[in-house]
Amino acid sequence: MFKWGSRTFVMGILNITPDSFSGDGLMSQPDVVAAAIEQARRFVQAGADILDIGGESTRPGAQPVSIDQEMERVLPVLSGLHQAGLDAVLSIDTSKSEVAEAALKIAPAWINDVWGLRVDPRLAEVAARQGATLILMHNRSQPDSVELRQRLGGRYLGSRYANLLDDVRKELLESVALAKAAGVADEAILLDPGIGFGKSVAHNLELINRLGEIRALGYPVLFGPSRKSFIGYTLNLPSDQRLEGTAAAVAVGITRGADIIRVHDVKTMVRVARMTDAIVRAR
Repeated sequence: MFKWGSRTFVMGILNITPDSFSGDGLMSQPDVVAAAIEQARRFVQAGADILDIGGESTRPGAQPVSIDQEMERVLPVLSGLHQAGLDAVLSIDTSKSEVAEAALKIAPAWINDVWGLRVDPRLAEVAARQGATLILMHNRSQPDSVELRQRLGGRYLGSRYANLLDDVRKELLESVALAKAAGVADEAILLDPGIGFGKSVAHNLELINRLGEIRALGYPVLFGPSRKSFIGYTLNLPSDQRLEGTAAAVAVGITRGADIIRVHDVKTMVRVARMTDAIVRAR
């Protein structure tokens, strides 16, 4: 299904949380599973290739949830989506091996680990055993380096890098080594540079502009700038007014080699991706 380089693939975000930074958490709905299936249908009709289901907010300053609580949120949704038979790959956004293992008993799915195996290396064993695709994200998030503003959200101030791209590349390859040591196949590994995770606004802007240096590591790249605070701080806009900023970031990311874009506003970003592809991937 995924011929890397042929076009940009789109991952739609399904937040099964009450505290998503983007304001799209589905926990406020009276029937969470039905709401998630309906949103997923809209995403697939709009062109989404992958549906990423997450039960724990990863916004700066968010409170962690327990394994049981995360399972209670995501497993019924995963089951409902699997039974709905939508034409899209399912993905579980988790850093907990127990959650991933339970999810893969319900349905085939990718594992999207925002901590790149640094919180729970056993995730790699789960992925290897099930033959699941594993997304490894770079993350240097530190709660004590977060500045929170009511209108613009959280951003990282205290992140320190000797050399941003060298450090990100090195740490991503360390995550790759952990995955391969556990038996994950090279072709089952994707990399995510971790836009917004333990990086200042300036770091995020530089990383997007130099995304090709991450793609040069030889793995497909997932790129997730959608509605994030670096856009808000750059344009002085809250999360519900970051559509154009997200579109600009997506377009530049594609020109720099992104293979998958992870987004909230699927319909609009599918169009941005198709137009950008027509320019940069023209045959």
